Amino acid sequence: MNKWVKLLLFILICQGAGIFGSIFTMPAIGTWYADLNKPFFTPPNWLFGPVWITLYTLMGISLYLVWEKGPGKEKVRSALLAFIGQLVLNSMWSVVFFGLRSPLYGLIMIVAMWFVILITIFKFCKVDRKAALLLLPYIAWVTIATALNYYILILN
Repeated sequence: MNKWVKLLLFILICQGAGIFGSIFTMPAIGTWYADLNKPFFTPPNWLFGPVWITLYTLMGISLYLVWEKGPGKEKVRSALLAFIGQLVLNSMWSVVFFGLRSPLYGLIMIVAMWFVILITIFKFCKVDRKAALLLLPYIAWVTIATALNYYILILN
Protein backbone atom coordinates (compact mmCIF):
# COMPACT_ATOMS: atom_id res chain seq x y z
CA MET A 1 0.00 0.00 0.00
CA ASN A 2 1.24 3.48 -0.86
CA LYS A 3 2.72 5.32 2.15
CA TRP A 4 0.45 8.35 1.64
CA VAL A 5 -2.63 6.12 1.52
CA LYS A 6 -1.49 4.35 4.68
CA LEU A 7 -0.89 7.69 6.42
CA LEU A 8 -4.35 8.89 5.40
CA LEU A 9 -5.87 5.62 6.64
CA PHE A 10 -4.29 6.03 10.09
CA ILE A 11 -5.48 9.63 10.30
CA LEU A 12 -8.98 8.54 9.31
CA ILE A 13 -8.98 5.80 11.96
CA CYS A 14 -8.21 8.39 14.62
CA GLN A 15 -10.72 10.88 13.20
CA GLY A 16 -13.27 8.05 13.20
CA ALA A 17 -12.81 7.64 16.94
CA GLY A 18 -13.59 11.34 17.28
CA ILE A 19 -16.64 11.09 15.04
CA PHE A 20 -17.91 8.17 17.12
CA GLY A 21 -17.51 10.20 20.30
CA SER A 22 -19.21 13.21 18.75
CA ILE A 23 -22.38 11.14 18.22
CA PHE A 24 -22.78 11.24 22.00
CA THR A 25 -21.30 14.69 22.55
CA MET A 26 -23.20 16.85 20.07
CA PRO A 27 -26.75 16.23 21.36
CA ALA A 28 -25.67 17.06 24.93
CA ILE A 29 -23.80 20.31 24.20
CA GLY A 30 -26.86 22.56 23.88
CA THR A 31 -28.86 20.79 26.56
CA TRP A 32 -27.35 18.91 29.50
CA TYR A 33 -23.80 20.29 29.16
CA ALA A 34 -25.04 23.87 28.71
CA ASP A 35 -26.85 23.67 32.06
CA LEU A 36 -23.82 22.47 34.04
CA ASN A 37 -21.81 24.74 36.30
CA LYS A 38 -18.33 24.95 34.81
CA PRO A 39 -15.01 26.31 36.07
CA PHE A 40 -13.63 29.67 34.92
CA PHE A 41 -11.05 28.03 32.64
CA THR A 42 -13.62 26.20 30.50
CA PRO A 43 -12.72 26.76 26.83
CA PRO A 44 -15.48 28.07 24.56
CA ASN A 45 -17.50 25.32 22.88
CA TRP A 46 -16.36 26.36 19.39
CA LEU A 47 -12.73 25.56 20.30
CA PHE A 48 -13.24 21.86 21.01
CA GLY A 49 -13.89 20.81 17.39
CA PRO A 50 -10.78 22.36 15.82
CA VAL A 51 -8.58 21.20 18.72
CA TRP A 52 -9.80 17.60 18.52
CA ILE A 53 -9.51 17.48 14.73
CA THR A 54 -5.91 18.66 15.06
CA LEU A 55 -5.14 16.21 17.86
CA TYR A 56 -6.66 13.24 16.00
CA THR A 57 -4.58 14.19 12.96
CA LEU A 58 -1.40 14.29 15.05
CA MET A 59 -2.38 10.96 16.61
CA GLY A 60 -2.84 9.43 13.15
CA ILE A 61 0.57 10.67 11.99
CA SER A 62 2.12 9.35 15.19
CA LEU A 63 0.45 5.97 14.72
CA TYR A 64 1.69 5.82 11.13
CA LEU A 65 5.29 6.54 12.18
CA VAL A 66 5.23 3.70 14.69
CA TRP A 67 3.51 1.30 12.30
CA GLU A 68 6.17 1.97 9.70
CA LYS A 69 8.83 0.64 12.10
CA GLY A 70 7.38 -2.83 11.60
CA PRO A 71 4.22 -4.14 13.28
CA GLY A 72 5.86 -7.56 13.53
CA LYS A 73 8.38 -6.30 16.08
CA GLU A 74 7.46 -6.84 19.73
CA LYS A 75 8.08 -3.26 20.89
CA VAL A 76 6.04 -1.92 17.97
CA ARG A 77 3.17 -4.33 18.72
CA SER A 78 3.25 -3.33 22.37
CA ALA A 79 3.17 0.37 21.45
CA LEU A 80 0.31 -0.21 19.01
CA LEU A 81 -1.72 -2.05 21.66
CA ALA A 82 -1.26 0.84 24.09
CA PHE A 83 -2.35 3.25 21.36
CA ILE A 84 -5.48 1.20 20.64
CA GLY A 85 -6.24 1.14 24.37
CA GLN A 86 -6.09 4.90 24.75
CA LEU A 87 -8.09 5.44 21.55
CA VAL A 88 -10.87 3.15 22.83
CA LEU A 89 -10.88 4.97 26.18
CA ASN A 90 -10.97 8.28 24.30
CA SER A 91 -14.10 7.27 22.39
CA MET A 92 -15.75 5.72 25.42
CA TRP A 93 -15.22 8.83 27.53
CA SER A 94 -17.72 10.68 25.33
CA VAL A 95 -20.20 7.84 25.73
CA VAL A 96 -19.83 7.90 29.51
CA PHE A 97 -19.57 11.66 30.15
CA PHE A 98 -22.02 12.98 27.54
CA GLY A 99 -24.07 9.91 26.61
CA LEU A 100 -24.65 8.66 30.15
CA ARG A 101 -24.31 12.20 31.55
CA SER A 102 -21.97 10.97 34.24
CA PRO A 103 -19.17 13.31 35.33
CA LEU A 104 -18.15 10.75 38.00
CA TYR A 105 -17.68 7.83 35.63
CA GLY A 106 -16.31 10.24 33.04
CA LEU A 107 -13.63 11.30 35.52
CA ILE A 108 -12.70 7.69 36.21
CA MET A 109 -12.54 7.04 32.47
CA ILE A 110 -10.47 10.13 31.64
CA VAL A 111 -7.96 9.47 34.41
CA ALA A 112 -7.49 5.94 33.07
CA MET A 113 -7.18 7.38 29.56
CA TRP A 114 -4.54 9.89 30.72
CA PHE A 115 -2.40 7.10 32.16
CA VAL A 116 -2.75 4.95 29.05
CA ILE A 117 -1.79 7.96 26.90
CA LEU A 118 1.31 8.41 29.07
CA ILE A 119 2.17 4.71 28.68
CA THR A 120 1.63 5.07 24.92
CA ILE A 121 4.01 8.04 24.79
CA PHE A 122 6.71 6.08 26.60
CA LYS A 123 6.22 3.05 24.36
CA PHE A 124 6.20 5.21 21.23
CA CYS A 125 9.41 6.91 22.38
CA LYS A 126 11.14 3.51 22.35
CA VAL A 127 10.05 3.04 18.73
CA ASP A 128 10.11 6.55 17.23
CA ARG A 129 10.84 9.71 19.21
CA LYS A 130 8.96 11.96 16.74
CA ALA A 131 5.86 9.80 17.13
CA ALA A 132 6.01 10.24 20.90
CA LEU A 133 6.48 14.01 20.61
CA LEU A 134 3.42 14.27 18.38
CA LEU A 135 1.34 12.95 21.29
CA LEU A 136 2.44 15.65 23.75
CA PRO A 137 -0.26 18.18 22.70
CA TYR A 138 -2.80 15.37 23.13
CA ILE A 139 -1.84 14.59 26.72
CA ALA A 140 -1.69 18.32 27.48
CA TRP A 141 -5.26 18.78 26.22
CA VAL A 142 -6.46 15.68 28.06
CA THR A 143 -4.87 17.10 31.22
CA ILE A 144 -7.02 20.21 30.80
CA ALA A 145 -10.06 18.05 30.01
CA THR A 146 -9.40 16.00 33.16
CA ALA A 147 -9.34 19.13 35.30
CA LEU A 148 -12.51 20.36 33.57
CA ASN A 149 -14.23 17.00 34.17
CA TYR A 150 -13.15 17.09 37.84
CA TYR A 151 -14.50 20.59 38.43
CA ILE A 152 -17.75 19.81 36.65
CA LEU A 153 -18.17 16.88 39.03
CA ILE A 154 -17.43 19.06 42.07
CA LEU A 155 -19.55 22.02 40.96
CA ASN A 156 -22.59 19.94 40.09
